[in-house]
Amino acid sequence: MPHEIRTVAIVGCGVIGMGWATLFLSQGLKVIVTDPAKGAREALERYLDQARPFFERHGDFEQLASNYEFVSDIVPRLVEADFVQENGPEHQEFKKVLMTTLDERTRPGVVIASSSSGLPSSAFIQQCKRDPSRILIGHPFNPPHLIPLVEVVPHPGTSEQSVSATMRFYQSLGKRPILVHHEVPGFISNRLQAAINNEAYSLISRGIVSAEDLDLAVTQGPGLRWALTGPVATNALGGGGGPDGFVRSIERLGPSIRAWEDDILEHRFDWSEEKLSTLQDKVKQWLGGIDWSNLVEERDSTLMQLLAAKSKTASM
Repeated sequence: MPHEIRTVAIVGCGVIGMGWATLFLSQGLKVIVTDPAKGAREALERYLDQARPFFERHGDFEQLASNYEFVSDIVPRLVEADFVQENGPEHQEFKKVLMTTLDERTRPGVVIASSSSGLPSSAFIQQCKRDPSRILIGHPFNPPHLIPLVEVVPHPGTSEQSVSATMRFYQSLGKRPILVHHEVPGFISNRLQAAINNEAYSLISRGIVSAEDLDLAVTQGPGLRWALTGPVATNALGGGGGPDGFVRSIERLGPSIRAWEDDILEHRFDWSEEKLSTLQDKVKQWLGGIDWSNLVEERDSTLMQLLAAKSKTASM
C-alpha cells in the first residue's frame, strides 16, 4: 500500500460509503466518516458488524473495524486526509458546492475521488479554484468492499499524476481499477447494465417472461460466464478461441444479431407511465416473497468464495 495514504476521508456514508469504509478499514487505514442523515452512524455500525466475515479474512475484526471516527463536521478534519472518497447525492449543483469545499480544505496533491455513478466530474468542478487537477471519478460497484471493479474516470484537466496515484491506491486495496479514457455519461459498466436492463424491462412488461425467470436467465446463464470471461472473450471462445475465434463468432452470429437488434429497438422499453406501471406490478409479484436479509448474506458469502477461486487463476 502506498505509504503516504494512511487516512481516508469518506464524505457521504450511504450504502456505497459504508462499503468503502469497510474496505479501507480492512486494509488497516484510518477512516474519518461523515454523513448528515439521521441514523447514519448507527447504520454504519450495523454494516461493519454484518461484514465481520470479510474483516476476519484480513485480521482481527475489533481492531480493524474500530479504526474510524464518525464526525458531524468533516471540514476541519479534511487537512488530515491523504485521500478523499466522496459519496454524496448524484445531483450536479450539490456536488459543485461540495467539491468546492473539498478542494479548498484538503492538502495540496491529495486526490479527491467521487463515487458518482454516471455524472462526470467535469460537470461539478467549475467552482474549484485551488487544484481541480486532482479531482476524478472513482466509481465502485455495490458492495464496494467485495466487488473488485472501480472505474477511474478523469476529466480533461485531471493530472496524470493524480490518475496514476489513484490507480495504484485502488490496486493496493485489492481492487481491479479500469481507466476510462474519455468522459461519457454512465461510464462503462453502468451503460452495459442499462442496455441489459432496458431489454429485461421490455421482456417482463410485455409478458414474454416472468421477473423471476428473467433473473434466472442471467444468473444461471451468461452471468456465470461473464464472471469469468467478459463479452469479448466469451464471444471469442464461442468461435473456437483466440482473435480468429472472435472474428468467426461475429461472422457466424452477426446477421442474426442484427435482426434481433431490429426487434429490440422496435420494442425498446420507453419508460412511459403505462409501461412502468405494468413492469412494477409484475416485478412486485416476485420480489415480495424474498427474504432480503438472507439474500444479502448468501450473496456476500458466495462472492467471497468466487473471488477466492478467481484469485487462484492467472487470467480472471
